Amino acid sequence: MPTVAGRRSSRAADSTAQIGSAAATPVKYRFRSDSNDSIGSPMRKSPRLCTHASPNSSLKDNVIEKCPKPSMNLLSRLPQEEKPSDNFVKKPTWDPSDAEQLRTVKEAIHVSTAPKTVVCREHEQNMIFEFCKNSIKQEKAGSLYVCGCPGTGKSLSMEKVKDTLVNWANEEGVQLPDMLSFNCTSLTNTSEIFSKILGQYNPPKKQNRSSTSSLELLRNLYSQKQPPGTKMLLVVADELDYLITRDRAVLHDLFMLTTLPFSKCILLGIANAIDLADRFIPKLESLNCKPMVITFRAYSKDQIVAILQERLSALPCIVFQPQAVELCARRVAAASGDMRKALSVCRSAIEMLEAERKDLMSDSTLSSLDMIGDQQKPAPLDITTNNMVRIDHVAAALSRTYKSSVVDTIQSLPQHQQIILCSAVKLFRGGKKDTTIGELNKSYTDVCKSASIPPVVISELLSMCQVLDDQGILKLGQARDDKLKRVTLKIDGADIVFALQGVRFFRNCLE
Repeated sequence: MPTVAGRRSSRAADSTAQIGSAAATPVKYRFRSDSNDSIGSPMRKSPRLCTHASPNSSLKDNVIEKCPKPSMNLLSRLPQEEKPSDNFVKKPTWDPSDAEQLRTVKEAIHVSTAPKTVVCREHEQNMIFEFCKNSIKQEKAGSLYVCGCPGTGKSLSMEKVKDTLVNWANEEGVQLPDMLSFNCTSLTNTSEIFSKILGQYNPPKKQNRSSTSSLELLRNLYSQKQPPGTKMLLVVADELDYLITRDRAVLHDLFMLTTLPFSKCILLGIANAIDLADRFIPKLESLNCKPMVITFRAYSKDQIVAILQERLSALPCIVFQPQAVELCARRVAAASGDMRKALSVCRSAIEMLEAERKDLMSDSTLSSLDMIGDQQKPAPLDITTNNMVRIDHVAAALSRTYKSSVVDTIQSLPQHQQIILCSAVKLFRGGKKDTTIGELNKSYTDVCKSASIPPVVISELLSMCQVLDDQGILKLGQARDDKLKRVTLKIDGADIVFALQGVRFFRNCLE
C-alpha cells in the first residue's frame, strides 16, 4: 500500500510540474480554419486526394493540386521477370502457310543476315574502336589481335567498328583512313598479303615490282618520311591463324610492318584459335611488335537469348514460344556457345513446323472430304495454336544438329572412358589441338578425385585410349615412352559435351 501511494504521489508531482511549466509558457490557441496551423493535431488527409501529398503541405494545396499521371517508365521499375517482353506481346501470331511471311522469318534468322545492332559485344567493340581512334588521332601505327571461338561475333563486331569509325570521322572532321579487309584463307599465296597492302598506295614505279618483292617495297615505303596528308591504312585480316599453319615468317613480317619508323599501317588480325597468342606472341614480343590482345568469349545462355530476341523483335509477328528460345540457348551454350549453331537450330525448327503444318492441312482436307461423303459437318480446324515454334520443334532440331552415331557411341561407353573424353575436352579448350598421355592422365585423375571415383592406373588408361582410337574417337600417336604419346580428338568436342551433358557429374565438370 505505501508503494502504491508513492507512485500516485509521483504522478501527481509530475502533472503539477507540467501544469507549472505550461503556465510559465503561455500557449496561443488557433482554430483549424487557420491556414498556417502548425500546432495541434494535424488534419487527416484523404488518400483519394493525392498519393504524392507530403505531410507538411496544406490541405488546400492538396485539394487543388491534381494527381499526376503515372510515369511512362513505370515498367522500368518493375522486377526484371515481371516486365512483359516486347517480342511476345502485342503482336499477332504468324502464319507459316504465308510464303512471304515464311521467307521473311527465315531471312531474319539466317546466318548471313547481319543484324542492325550487335548486342552482347559492346565492351569488345568499344575496346577495338578506342584502339583505332587513338591510332588515327595520333597518326601512329599499331597492331591488334582479336581471338575467340567460332561463332562469337568477331567478324560482325569488326564490321560494326568500321561503320562507327566512319561516323566518328565525319562528325569530328578527322581524315578517315583507307580500309583493306580480306580473308587469309582466300589467298593463293601467303605473301600475296603484302601485294594487297601495297596496292592501296598505288606506287608510281610499277616496273620495279617484278624485281623487288612487295614486302621490300613496303619496308622501304614505311622507312622514309611520308608526304604531308598521307592517309593511315586500316588492315583487317580475318582467319589469321591460317598463316600460322602455312607460313609463320609471313605473320611475323606482317606485324613488324607496324613497327617501322614512318609506318601508317593499323593492323587488326582476327583468329579462331584462342591459344594462338600464346604460340606466336612471345616471338613477336622478342621482335618488339607485340600486339594488343582482345578475347571474345563463348556466348552464354542469356546472351544467346538476347541475340535471338533482338533478331525476332524486328519481325511484325510472334514466331517462337519463349520457352523454345530458352531451350535452344541453353543447349547451344552448354555445347559450344556458337551463335551460328543457335541460328541453324532455329531455322531447322521452323522447317519442322512448316512440314508439320503441311501434314496437318493435308490430313484435315482428307477428313473433311470423308465427312462430306458421310453428310457430316466437318469440325473447324484450330490452326492458331499450332503456328508458333514450340519446344518439341526445337528439341528435335537440336537432336538433328548434334545427334549422330558418334553421340550414341559416346553415351554407350563405360564410365571411365567417358571420363577420359571429358578430361580431353577440358584440356583442348582454348584451341589446343593435342596433348600427351601424361597430361591426360593428370586431368583424368583430377576429375576422378573430384567425384570420389577411384582412378585407374596409367597402363589401363593407355589401353582405354587405344580402344577409343579403334572406335575413331581419339588418335593415339607413337612414342617410346607411353607418357609422351600424343593424343588428339578425331571428333568435335561439342559432340562429346552434348552426349554427356545429360549426366549432372559431367555437366558440372564441363562447365
